[in-house]
Amino acid sequence: MDINGMILLQMVLASLGAVVLYTFIGFIPGTDETSVLMPVTLAVVLAGTKPIVVLAFFISAIVTLNLMNAIPTALVGLPGGVMSTPMIEHALFLKSKGMAATSIKKMATGSIIGTIVAIPTSLLLANALAPFAGSVKEYAPLLFVIGAIFLALIGKNKILALISIIPLALLFQGLRYLYWGLHVVPPEKTVTTSFFLGITIGPLILSLFELLNKTARDKMPRYGKKELTVDKADDSNEALHPFKTITKKEAGTSVVVSLVSNLAFFLSPVGLTILLGEASAKTEKDPVKKASMAITSMSALTHATYLSGIIIPLIAIGIPLSPVAIGPANALFNAPPVFSLDHNLHNILSRGEFVVAILVGAIIASVITYFIAMKYATYITSFVLRKIPHEAILGLFVAFILLLAYMDAGFINIFGVALVGITAGTLNRMGVNYGVQFMILYAAPWIATHLVK
Repeated sequence: MDINGMILLQMVLASLGAVVLYTFIGFIPGTDETSVLMPVTLAVVLAGTKPIVVLAFFISAIVTLNLMNAIPTALVGLPGGVMSTPMIEHALFLKSKGMAATSIKKMATGSIIGTIVAIPTSLLLANALAPFAGSVKEYAPLLFVIGAIFLALIGKNKILALISIIPLALLFQGLRYLYWGLHVVPPEKTVTTSFFLGITIGPLILSLFELLNKTARDKMPRYGKKELTVDKADDSNEALHPFKTITKKEAGTSVVVSLVSNLAFFLSPVGLTILLGEASAKTEKDPVKKASMAITSMSALTHATYLSGIIIPLIAIGIPLSPVAIGPANALFNAPPVFSLDHNLHNILSRGEFVVAILVGAIIASVITYFIAMKYATYITSFVLRKIPHEAILGLFVAFILLLAYMDAGFINIFGVALVGITAGTLNRMGVNYGVQFMILYAAPWIATHLVK
């Protein structure tokens, strides 16, 4: 594919669109990265958008979302998403000291450091791993099984996660064989995308169905209006200078932890953020310096882990072998009928096209979101909390996922996705995380086949 002026323009516009969309979504507390990134990316892919434009859009989206999710954490103590949750304690401490504006500056600068470190490092690691892609792909189904076991062993409820692998695999394969038997889908089609989305909205689906139980509903706590104080960020021009927002030690530590996280791209981004972020914070004794170090390094880590988790598997292997790739970025690997595990961006784009798309998306998102975070964080947070209901956003995504379920395998699949959602949501609540369930979804054919041999 030749990158001409028209394609470059499309990449820029797609990146700008991602910035606008995920700036507002990022400021909404409680949204999950996978549930807001994957459906929209899938829609962009299915709309027939050029692959290189899709990649620029996605890179811009994750850079924007990860920084914007952290802003409500600093200003009102509410995590914008899962990746900003590790920062809550440190952000609230700085907020109590009247340093919410300082938190935002350090988060924004940390995000820039994480992005700058992650992109070249990930590209180098991807090129180093590329020669082994053939061997890895040959054992891909088994690797998904191993991945499910590995993620289960590092999760909250290890025993339940291990026990759930075979039953959940049978559920996925059982629904697939039901659809084939009823001629809902042709034999050559394997329903995966809508099941994936069912896992994503599982906790939400479960919570919604619980509202139908009067006993459970009566036991739910009732709250009055909650007053939130939104601290004013420093919007002076001097505050925009990144080198005046963090110390040399904070900058150096952020670079180091970002490099380390790139080498561990196959691990949980949240786990790495907590592990390396807290470890870096322990180097400081003073409580304010400790919180500042944690905020800066964790912001760098959220960007570095996400970028390496998508860039390395996508370029080097072509199959989703990291929590980020199998979660939020899944549509870049598998989005029938456009992409499949055998034919996706890995096979379509050249190395040069990968680099251009990644740089366009990352640069546009980093520059704009850094400016927005420094200048307008207070105003956007206040507007979103007052004018955009959280329930409306969640309802929009649920409706969108049900539509995709219908498109994937007809009316019956809406109930199939609901079944997957209830099961996955229950397991999630009991300590079986998304990563384990996503791995099982891809490993299900191998598991079912080998169970009957």
